[in-house]
Amino acid sequence: MATTSNRSPGCAKTEPFKLKRQQTSEANRAHHWWTWRLFGLLFLLAVSTAAQAKPTLIWLLRDLPPLTILEGPKKDQGVIDQLMPLLIAGLPQYEHTLMRVNRARGLQMLHENPFACDPALLWNKDRAQWVVYSIPAIRVVSNGLVVRQQDRSLLEPYLVGGEVDLSALLAATDRKVGVVAERSYGEFIDNILHQAHSGALTPHYGNEALSNLLSMQRLGRLQVVLGYWPEIRYQAKQAKIAEDDLAFYPIQGTGKYLSGYVACSDTTQGRQAISEINQLLRTLPHAHLNQLYAAWLDPERQADYLEQARVFFEQQATH
Repeated sequence: MATTSNRSPGCAKTEPFKLKRQQTSEANRAHHWWTWRLFGLLFLLAVSTAAQAKPTLIWLLRDLPPLTILEGPKKDQGVIDQLMPLLIAGLPQYEHTLMRVNRARGLQMLHENPFACDPALLWNKDRAQWVVYSIPAIRVVSNGLVVRQQDRSLLEPYLVGGEVDLSALLAATDRKVGVVAERSYGEFIDNILHQAHSGALTPHYGNEALSNLLSMQRLGRLQVVLGYWPEIRYQAKQAKIAEDDLAFYPIQGTGKYLSGYVACSDTTQGRQAISEINQLLRTLPHAHLNQLYAAWLDPERQADYLEQARVFFEQQATH
């Protein structure tokens, strides 16, 4: 009977070598199997994560006291500043990014970005061609004209029942009105401004446009400034201009109050967001927001504003 000792040296080495090669091949196959399985699991996880990724809604915030306040001692204490957490909490289906912008950049983003929203915009016919508006989110006082107390006589020829006839004022070639460039002042005033001759207005394009206009007025380089009284009061205080040095006049035909809206890019995503925002606005505590805004008004205006805003939003809730 043959024994191992009788085998040739070559035979003695063959069987262990084949066994080792077979074990290595099986190990490689197992390694490849686990590698491909891991790759498949990672691929499915990536697909699942992508499917679950939330769209990013970009909120465009401009410095617009008392609605949004980006700098100073009352930073983030504006009315819209305090509305934003409620909007964000009510829209958990989106990631939310807050972006500080100036007027020009904000309008450009609304025009070009597929999913951006401004929480404090007035309705404007031209902009309605490329943004979609919510239902009214807040009521604000209408714009008016501000002069220094010593210049009050300049407006007397244009006063009708204590209100300024803006069209007549702008038709006078010796009176320039300071305005913030590219800002909407409400449809009624916007129409008058568009019809004014070029020499009637002094537009300011800077980031601190209103503050600069008030400084020009204080220096006597400008006599009349158009704007919201609460914002003018705030900016005047920041510029160390005494409120008692200024006189505010409402504009004939504007009505006492305007509506502020949330406005989003007029895209599929923007329209969907506005639909969801409208549902939120119908349930938000308008009485609280009204109180926040009223705190910025003159004491004699507060009661009227609160009553008018209450009636407005009660009527809106029935529509």
